Amino acid sequence: MARYKDAVCRLCRREGMKLFLKGAKCFTDKCPVEKRNFAPGQHGKDRKAKIVGYGLQLREKQKAKRIYFTQEKQFRNYFERAARTRGVTGEVLLQQLERRLDNVVYRLGFAVARRQARQLVRHGHVQINGKKVDIPSYQVSAGEEIAVREKSNKLGLLEIAKDFASHQAPPAWLEVDRDAYKGRVVSLPTRNDINLPINEQLIVELYSK
Repeated sequence: MARYKDAVCRLCRREGMKLFLKGAKCFTDKCPVEKRNFAPGQHGKDRKAKIVGYGLQLREKQKAKRIYFTQEKQFRNYFERAARTRGVTGEVLLQQLERRLDNVVYRLGFAVARRQARQLVRHGHVQINGKKVDIPSYQVSAGEEIAVREKSNKLGLLEIAKDFASHQAPPAWLEVDRDAYKGRVVSLPTRNDINLPINEQLIVELYSK
């Protein structure tokens, strides 16, 4: 499976805003967006043309892809599935992305960033309803319990993540016991639960051309 291997801070700079891909670093003055708030590359400082129409739609799609760390083909599949599902296509798309197991592990506070949560899942440290699941794109359902496997509880990054998440409450659709490294999906997320700077309607317009 293809995966992004370059510096993730370049992605934030390209979008001109913090996408919070590096955990605690994003909240410090070491964040590259704070120090170099312009697009990466030789001509980054010079390219400040107004973005309209297709450009706006493309940037919105890229932003969503990068926040949830998915590849283009995978993101397109999410959209096509959302378009076939009853409901508002843009909201269904975001709901699918939010229900990814790696995102849920991040939202529960077991990792400082979605990329780290993805690694936890891929390395077999996470279980659902007592069974190991190592597929980051697994779609969680209401009532399922997500937990870090007991033999993985001593991982140092978990303690760091717990301290990092201690100042913020989990989303309303999740409940969590951070000391036991387990949580439960209370309900499926709604658009109001997904507090991200994404205009999903622009993504729908882009793919509907």
